Formats: sequence, C-alpha cells, structure tokens
Amino acid sequence: MPKKTSKSSRIYVLDTSVIIHDHNSFLSFEEHDVAIPITVLEELDNFKRGNDTKNFEAREFTRLVDKLSESHTLQDWIPIGNSKKSKFKIIFNQPKTELNAVKVFDDRKGDHKILNSAIALQEEEKDRKVVLVTKDINLRIKAKALNITAEDYNNGKIKDVSDLHMGKDQIENLPSETIKEIYEKGFLNDYSFLGKNPPNNHFYILKNGKASSLAFFNPVEDRIDRVEKLNAYGIVPRNAEQAFALHAILNPEIKLLTIQGVAGTGKTLLALAGAIEQRRNFKQIILARPIVPLSNKDIGFLPGDINDKINPYMEPLWDNLKFIKNQFSEMDKKHKQILEMQKNEKIVITPLAYIRGRSLSDIIFIVDEAQNLTPHEVKTIITRAGENTKMIFTGDINQIDTPYLDEHSNGLSYLIDRVRGNKLYSHITLEKGERSELANVANELL
Repeated sequence: MPKKTSKSSRIYVLDTSVIIHDHNSFLSFEEHDVAIPITVLEELDNFKRGNDTKNFEAREFTRLVDKLSESHTLQDWIPIGNSKKSKFKIIFNQPKTELNAVKVFDDRKGDHKILNSAIALQEEEKDRKVVLVTKDINLRIKAKALNITAEDYNNGKIKDVSDLHMGKDQIENLPSETIKEIYEKGFLNDYSFLGKNPPNNHFYILKNGKASSLAFFNPVEDRIDRVEKLNAYGIVPRNAEQAFALHAILNPEIKLLTIQGVAGTGKTLLALAGAIEQRRNFKQIILARPIVPLSNKDIGFLPGDINDKINPYMEPLWDNLKFIKNQFSEMDKKHKQILEMQKNEKIVITPLAYIRGRSLSDIIFIVDEAQNLTPHEVKTIITRAGENTKMIFTGDINQIDTPYLDEHSNGLSYLIDRVRGNKLYSHITLEKGERSELANVANELL
C-alpha cells in the first residue's frame, strides 16, 4: 500500500500573483512549509519600481525575505514566524524527469518555469504533497494538466456572495399605528418587531398595506429612525435604496460606508453629491479609483505626461462632477462654489496609488471601482484614516477588471462581509438602475 500523505506534510509553492496580491501571504500557511520558485524572485525584481500596489507588495516581500534569511542561505529551510512550525526556501526549475513544462508547452515563459519548480520539488519530496498556489486560473489549469495539485489563494476570500449583506430589509404587515407613529415622531423606541439585536445602521422598508416608511436602526440612540428623501446639491434620490445611501453618506456617525450596485444605479453620483453637501465639515473631498488599464497594459504605454496618462481613467469621476454642476446655471452660486472648490483643490480626483503613505484627516474619501482592489489594499486604505475622516467605497462585485480577483476575493466583497454590524459602518446595495431606460435594458438582458 502506498504511504498516505497527511495534510500536515504539505509544501505550498507560491506563484508571483499571490505575492503581489498580499506580500504577507507566505506567512498564512500555519504549520505547512512554503517554497518560492527562483523565477518568482526574478519576476518580483521587475515589479520593484513604481507607485502601484503591486510594486509596494513586491518591495515589502523582498524586505521580509531578506530579514528572515539574515543568518541563512535561501537553500536552507528557514523558519517562518515565532512558532517555528513552518519553514520556507527558494527552489529551482530543473526537473529530472521527462515531464517538463517548458518542453510540453514549447515556451520558456515564467509560468512554465514555475511549473517546472513544482515538478522538481515533487521529485525531491516524494513523501510530501506539493501544492501550487496561484491567483492565475490558466496557470492552475496547466498545473493540473501536468499532475500538479493547484489551488487559489483563499485568504480573505468569502464563501458565498449570494448571502452577501444587502444592507436593507422589508418588514410587511406592521400595525398601522406603527407607521403613523414613525411619521409623526420621526422615530420608534419600540423595535421588538425586528427581533433581538438588529444590525447597526441597517435600513428597513416598513409596510402596512399601501402605507410605508423608510427607516434605519440608529445604534447611537438605540431606536428606529425615519429616513427622509433628502436633497444633496441638486441630486434627489429616485428610489428607496438611493435614499438609504444618501442618508448614510450624510450621517456624521457613520465613518465607513460601502455602496454596491450595477452600472447606472447612482453609486458614485450620490457619494460625490453627498460629500459636496458636507463641504463645510471637511477640509477636502478626495475621489480616487484604482487604475486598471485595458488589456492590462501599463499606463506607461500611453503618450504624454503623467496627467495625460491618468486623465482617461479618471474621466468617469469628472463626468459625475460635471453632472452635479449642470444641475445649476453657470451664474448660480452653487455652480460657482464647485468651480471654486476645484480651483482651491478642495475637490481632488486622483489615482488611488498616489494615496499610499498619506494620513487622511478632515477628509471625505471616496474610492470608486473598489471591486478592483484586493482585501489587503482595502485594509491599507482604511488604516490611512485620521480624525474626522469619512470613507466611502463604491463598486460592483460583478464587474471586476483585474485578472486575479473575482466576486469572492475582491476587496469590496471582503469589506462588506467583515465589517457588517460595526457601529461606524453602514452598507447599502443599489438594485434599480436610474441612468436611463437603455442602460437598464443592457444590465438586464446583455
């Protein structure tokens, strides 16, 4: 009988995509050993320059490896962390068997060298299970074709997006007295109809036949408050979910907000309008989004200076700002106020990479297209928050433009799943498109 391989005897081989996703990834395998192909070090060397998150992750990883290997060569199994249970080392890509990825795929590209490293390690460690960990789906398929076990890096990955927090519920058949009371008083002290411990800052549509009221659970006052449809710099909510979103944007007790929804639901427009409405409470409004170039080509391929390269990716944010300005005539005071805010850099639109290392105090910070961020990037952004800072993350978890993320592993899904129920946090999912009838047809049928 062949000797059974126990789970505790695994060796995980990490691909470059895992490292630039999270530089601490190789510390996350508990008692299992970790092997880094020499090709990964070579690829990380190409990423070390630049201001993007992947450049930061590459630099941090190489510093971490250098520190851990101070009294070792990287051909040794070097202990990881304080427990000393797991170890790591660098492996080469020279298998002895005829099974050779470079020859099989007739290409000496980095992915095939990494596959060869895993094959060589399998030959060397015959009594242990070798598992390739990569965010690259095609590389996982190639690995399995060569009889190499391959897995995604699941740290920070949520299990079921169908059960993802929506931020709202509808309560039917309430007594008419309840609806009347919340309209007259503006709040309800008795919320027993919600059950025990309702989620903090959760929104509700309270109904009794045709009578209804919008409401949310206020954890500060420990009661149900009525939600009114407010006007924010000319932008008026067109449905209940938009009213909930604007209420959360304008609520000073909520410091962290996520707004999820398909294209045309008004996520960014509401966030920007609500931020401008609160301009006197903050020193600056910053709108940022990750740059995910078409076909994954770096912005260095584009002609012009840095502003020329960046502006095409920021154009959707400028479009929302223009839409708000166009609610007023050029002679209107509010139109002039927005122009003045832009001139004085009280409203700033910038790539997300330029935020790293800053301390953000007295700022409303809006992060657009947050589904293209990793969980680690989201954490890094939120830890920048200083005093009197509010952060709003908007995005659509079904429209991810980066190849190594999906609806389960992106930073927006991770944030919605992990922070749910916190007193400082609120979430709302926008479901109804309000951009145009044509945009709704595209979302529904295409």
